[in-house]
Amino acid sequence: MQYKSSIYRWAICLSAILLQQQSMAQKTGMNEMWKGDARLQSTDSARGKIFRNGRYAMFIHFGYFSHLANKWNGKTYYGIGEWLMNENMAKISVKDYMANVGDFNPANFNADSIVAVAKDAGMKYIIITSKHHDGFAMFHSKATKFNIVDATPFRRDPMKELALACQKAGLGFGFYYSQYQDWTTPGGGGGPATDENGKAVSFDEYFYKRCLPEVEQITTEYGPLALVWFDTPGGIGKKYVEKLVEVVHKNQPAAFVSGRVGHGLGDYSTLGDMEVPRKNVPGLWESVDVTNDSWGYAWYDNNWKSPKTILTNTLSTIARGGNYMLNIGPKDDGTVAKQAAAALRSAGSWIKRYPEIVYKSSASPWKHALPWGDAVVNGNKISLLVYDWPSTGKLYVPGLQTGIKTIQLVNNGRKEPLKYHKDNNCVVIDLPYKAPEKLVSVIELVANDTPRADETQSIDPQHPTLLDALFAKADNVAKNGEHWMEKFGEWKHVDRFINWKPNATANWTVDVLKPGYYQSSLFYTGKSRLVWRIAMNGDQFIQNQQSASAVYNWYPMGWLYFDKPGRYTLSVSLMEGEGNTTSLAALKLEPLIF
Repeated sequence: MQYKSSIYRWAICLSAILLQQQSMAQKTGMNEMWKGDARLQSTDSARGKIFRNGRYAMFIHFGYFSHLANKWNGKTYYGIGEWLMNENMAKISVKDYMANVGDFNPANFNADSIVAVAKDAGMKYIIITSKHHDGFAMFHSKATKFNIVDATPFRRDPMKELALACQKAGLGFGFYYSQYQDWTTPGGGGGPATDENGKAVSFDEYFYKRCLPEVEQITTEYGPLALVWFDTPGGIGKKYVEKLVEVVHKNQPAAFVSGRVGHGLGDYSTLGDMEVPRKNVPGLWESVDVTNDSWGYAWYDNNWKSPKTILTNTLSTIARGGNYMLNIGPKDDGTVAKQAAAALRSAGSWIKRYPEIVYKSSASPWKHALPWGDAVVNGNKISLLVYDWPSTGKLYVPGLQTGIKTIQLVNNGRKEPLKYHKDNNCVVIDLPYKAPEKLVSVIELVANDTPRADETQSIDPQHPTLLDALFAKADNVAKNGEHWMEKFGEWKHVDRFINWKPNATANWTVDVLKPGYYQSSLFYTGKSRLVWRIAMNGDQFIQNQQSASAVYNWYPMGWLYFDKPGRYTLSVSLMEGEGNTTSLAALKLEPLIF
């Protein structure tokens, strides 16, 4: 993970609107999601049905920016290409950007083939960019000629084709629409302040001549919609947001409005871009992510997520209580990259064998991931999702507080009983040495009652246990969330302890399942060399000096010894070094096998 070194700080400082997009979801949106759910219950129980039942969706970023593919005047700009106009990327003028739109011709666009990928992937609805921040409409807009039908040789409305293909395939369909930012339309957020005649134009004029008419159009001419996904509300006034929500709910009474519409008026919340949460989140929400590193197509971006990463991100989002919407960026000819399609279909073949886990399950009773994987609940049944199959033939399930009826291994539709026993505060399950699945294996545990679990993190005796700062308590040290960009627009997220003072500690409460030695490591940034102390129950401790850098790295600290199982408090202190520049994000304990 890269930190805010000088090469990245300029991007963060100069992209305030994009940063606000992240924080809105966590501050305003997350605080409002319960209101959205209450509004749903009190108005129309059919509203948002596709969102609530779908759980897994395809996001599509497709537009004129797909043709540019992160290149301008022969130079490649690394980051999210739909922001290519921005001063942090190619800094393209409105005139120059619009001049060559006629070169965009996605002649090989085939809506049915895109829908087939989504369906094979196990996705239940598709959301596509009808207009992104560059102001180019991917539908036959009545409000501007800067659209794919009037301004390009393609001459077709791909949104109508995709809407129809989704209807035929039984998938939900919806639109992304940039309601505030419009960099080419006078009056739009970040756009020209004057029209072609030099007359000053306000946001009010942009809203009523461009934005609102187009939202009316996309909610009346493309059949039933699952939702309208607004984005980056920036400084938009509440009266405009209220009007947009009113129009969507009037024209599409079954559709949801995304939380990024602004002012907490959406029907659900969206987390920060590319963020899978580490702790259960209440209410209705989604995580939005990418199949590689960028949203729109970038010619160089071959850093694809593997089928296993796609699957585990999907499952862990569902285990936290949310929906997972995963983006593809079609090429400039309209086709889907074969690597993305292959990875999605591979993960989708697993989903087709375990549909109840994805579509019918609720959040994990542990409220966080487990060292070997995750868990979801359906009635009295817990599906233990084993991402890392233990080679020892033992799986340690900590802190289960309900009795057990049965434990079975699920294998290609068959269920095989498994032996198990209690050992202190955990259930130890006997497993075959070979995993039944290549990606994620499933163990079905049926409880006597509604599943309950101790949320305290446990130190697994076989797998490395990551203790995130999110789950620790601060004593005399600041704790907050941090969001930064690796490349422009490629977001990373951590919780961390910052501004260390003398006698400050970060404290984790953990359950040790097995006594023994554990290698400890810390995940931090800082300057020069730092001396850290890790104490157990305020008594026994280890202390070590390691280097630091401007990017997050793991640094080994030494062996901790637990002489017996039980509950411990682990406290981390900065003994020497610049506390005001040091940021600690996690502690890791890895069992040593003798």
